[in-house]
Amino acid sequence: MRVLMLGWEFPPFISGGLGTACYGLTKAMSRQGIDVIFVLPRPVTSQFSTHVKLATPVEWTTIDTPAGRQYRLREFEHVSFRTVDAPAISPYIGQAEYEQRVEQLKAQGKAVDVSATNPHRTSVATPAAAGGAKGHYEGDMLSEAHRYARLAVDIARNEQFDVIHAHDWMTYPAGLAVAAFSRKPLVVHIHSTEFDRSGERVWQQVYDIERAGLHGAQKIIAVSHLTRNIVINRYGVPPEKIEVVYNAVDNNGQVTIPKPIARTDKIVLFFGRITMQKGPEYFLAAAKKVLDVYPDVKFVMAGSGDMTKKVIELAAEMGIGHRVLFTGFLRGADVDRIFKMADLYVMPSVSEPFGIAPLEAISHDVPVIISKQSGVSEILTHVLKVDFWDINEMANKILAVLRHPPLGETLRRQSGFEVQQLSWDKSAKKVNEVYESVVGAAQ
Repeated sequence: MRVLMLGWEFPPFISGGLGTACYGLTKAMSRQGIDVIFVLPRPVTSQFSTHVKLATPVEWTTIDTPAGRQYRLREFEHVSFRTVDAPAISPYIGQAEYEQRVEQLKAQGKAVDVSATNPHRTSVATPAAAGGAKGHYEGDMLSEAHRYARLAVDIARNEQFDVIHAHDWMTYPAGLAVAAFSRKPLVVHIHSTEFDRSGERVWQQVYDIERAGLHGAQKIIAVSHLTRNIVINRYGVPPEKIEVVYNAVDNNGQVTIPKPIARTDKIVLFFGRITMQKGPEYFLAAAKKVLDVYPDVKFVMAGSGDMTKKVIELAAEMGIGHRVLFTGFLRGADVDRIFKMADLYVMPSVSEPFGIAPLEAISHDVPVIISKQSGVSEILTHVLKVDFWDINEMANKILAVLRHPPLGETLRRQSGFEVQQLSWDKSAKKVNEVYESVVGAAQ
């Protein structure tokens, strides 16, 4: 099986769980002998990146072939990477975050022209005008997705493949375009929907792209039954077209962890983008209730996003600002350090298609509380679960773990066993079964 895979990010150039999922899945596919040509935008680092563990190999090699320049990673024997000249715009941002970033660019003295008819269109006066590198948010997000599609088609014309695999909305136009000229079956992988990112205030243009990709594909891979139900009910896709393949986490043995900072306080961790989707205000509301009865706790919010300023101000208004620490963006060893320091991880997401961070927390031996409104809650039993809006119950469960060490120890031990049963190899095998079904149907 030879796969043309279209993805918008890959470690270390990532903005969320999509990059981590692509890394784990393709690495497992490579171990199983599946040949993958991975097409991604020109890798750029981003000051707006959010917080996932970067399990990134450092040994890249360059190979010039008749089809063009390819990149290889030492651990990916059957995967070659092709990059196109497109900015790695985050596929996760919602309308509020996009508008905030426009305001940030204006505050930096950059000329920004946002089209009244297209909220995605932004022209930013940067050194690019003088021939320098492109500004990270210069241009039109929708146009960049279609530009990526044209460049991906150029690459695909010189490659042999059996199936096309497109990850999330920014690559769906490319997947449809490549499928149209190659007549190869298209599989789309949906990691997050516009309803997860924006609630009911969806970007219509992004929704339209998602819907076109979902209906144009022969098969859809959803990261959870929660996401599958959204695809059925919100996009009108037939249920039999959708397969659920859960994400996993790498279990590669011991991780080198810096020695934790000495402390007497208990530490409760929020780790992720500080956006509406992740429920940071519910985390703070629960924190206030915990601190009212148990003051020896620090709440750490590791992340960034359009709600960061609002959440910092909210903590101050609640009178708990001195007990809430904001780390900003973390990566590499700092991610390991913050998990190692934590006594408890809480994911209060309003709508979480899957949620890799709880698996990361468990792999670092941290007990976990997650919202019931998450895909990962479908596969984890030995964690505490709560509705994101029920701040009283969230606070009660935080207190229960902090006050009763045997409960935390039981959660750590049993959830650790659960995570060990998850593997990217199992996920890759299911994905390959999807490939075989669409390739067989096309013959």
